[in-house]
Amino acid sequence: MELKMEQRQAQLLSPMLIQSMEILQMGSQELLEFVDKTLQENPVLEAEEYQEREREPAAELRRKLEWLENSDRQNRTYYRQDGEDGHMANLGTVEAQEESLFDHLREQIHQLEGTALGQAVFFLAQSLNSSGWLDEPVPALAQAAGLPLAVMEEGLALLQTLEPAGVGARNLSECLCLQLRRNAPLDVLALRIAQECLAPLARNQYGVIARRLGADPGAIRAACERIRDLDPRPGAKYARRERPDYVTPDLLVVWQYDHFELLLNDQLSPQLSLSGYYTRMLKESGEAEVQDYLADKVRQAKWVLRSIEQRRSTVLECGRCILELQEEFFHKGPGHLAPMSLADVAQRVGVHESTVSRAIKDKYLQCGKGVYPLTYFFSRKLGEIGEGASPDRAKALLRRLIDEEDKRRPLSDQKLCQLMTQEGCVLSRRTVAKYREEMNLPSTAGRKQYEP
Repeated sequence: MELKMEQRQAQLLSPMLIQSMEILQMGSQELLEFVDKTLQENPVLEAEEYQEREREPAAELRRKLEWLENSDRQNRTYYRQDGEDGHMANLGTVEAQEESLFDHLREQIHQLEGTALGQAVFFLAQSLNSSGWLDEPVPALAQAAGLPLAVMEEGLALLQTLEPAGVGARNLSECLCLQLRRNAPLDVLALRIAQECLAPLARNQYGVIARRLGADPGAIRAACERIRDLDPRPGAKYARRERPDYVTPDLLVVWQYDHFELLLNDQLSPQLSLSGYYTRMLKESGEAEVQDYLADKVRQAKWVLRSIEQRRSTVLECGRCILELQEEFFHKGPGHLAPMSLADVAQRVGVHESTVSRAIKDKYLQCGKGVYPLTYFFSRKLGEIGEGASPDRAKALLRRLIDEEDKRRPLSDQKLCQLMTQEGCVLSRRTVAKYREEMNLPSTAGRKQYEP
C-alpha cells in the first residue's frame, strides 16, 4: 500500500450558502415561519413593526391597493366579504358550523323521532351518498334496518319530499323528476323528457326527442334548457369541504396613471435588524466565551439578513421581467401569454436559470386579472408560422373557434387543427384533442345539436 498526497479542486456548498438557496425558494408563509423560528433561536435578531417606506407615501400606496381591489374580479367577492363586520370571519376554520346533509334532513323530521316511520327515514338519510342519491335497493335497506318493506317505502316517499329537492333519488331520471314536480306550474313536457329521453338529451338530439314525443322542436329546446338548470347532485353542497388555503401574493401589479407598476408585498413581513443591546455587549464584554457566542450569532444574523434581502431583490427583478415580457397579459388577461422561458428571465436578470427557478417557486402575483403563481407566466414556444405562440394562446384560439362554429355541424379535431394553422398556430391533431380535453370541451359528437 502506497501513501501519497495530491492537490485537486472541488466545489463544495457551505451550510450558509445552502441556507441562502433555501430562503430564496421559500414562499411567503414559509418565510414567515422561518423568521419566527430564527428570532427564537438567535437573540441578536430583532423584529420591527412594518413602516411604510419614505419612497412610497401612505396615500399613494393606498390608492394603488384600492385600484387593485376594484380591478381584481377574481377576488372581488372576498374583498367585499372581508369588509363586512364579522361576516365569514370563521369561514373554513370552524368545522362545527358545517352542516351535513343528514343534519339538514334530521332537522326537518325531528318530530318523527321514536316512531317506526322516523326510524326508516333516519336510516335512509344515513344511507345517502355524497350526491344525495340512494344507491342501495329499498328491500335490502329494509332488511338491514329490521323494518317492514312497506314502512321503508313510506319513509322513502317522505324523504323525497324534503329539502333539497331531488334528495333520495335512486337514479338521475328520478332526481330530475322530483325537482320538476316541485315547480309550479308543472312542466309536463320537461317531465316526459326527464323520464324517457335523457340519452338523446345528453347528445343534444332535439329532433329525435321531438319526433319521439310528437312535440314542437322549439318547445323541446326550451324544456331541455329547463332540465339543464336543475341540480343533478342535490346533496353535494352539504358534503364536508376541505379548509381553503389562502394565498398571500408576493408581488402586486397595479396601474399607475399610464403604465403598470410592480410592488413587493412585504406589508406583513417583519423588518429584521441587529439588536443594539447585544452588539454593544459584543464590543464591551471582556469574557472570551461571551464574545465567541455573540460573534457567532451576529455572523449568522447578518447572513440571514443578507439572504432575505437577496431573496427580495431577486424576486423583484424576476417580477419586473415577467411584467415586461407579459405586458399584453396584464392588459387583456388569460389567452394572451407570450412564450417565455427560464432562460429568457435569467439572461435579463443576470443569474443562472436555477436561481430563477428557485425565485419563482411557491411565489404568487396579484394583478387586476386575479392571483397567479409565478410559474403560470412561463410557457414554451409552440411550433408556428409567424409570431410566437404559447399553449395559453393556442387554447384561447381553440376555444374561440369552437364558440364560433355551427353547432349543427361542429368542427372535428382535424378541421380545428387546419384552422389554427391558418391563423399561425401549427399543432398536431393529437395536441388539439389534448388541449380540448384539458379545457373540458366535448368532442364533435358531444357538441353537435341535432335538428328535426
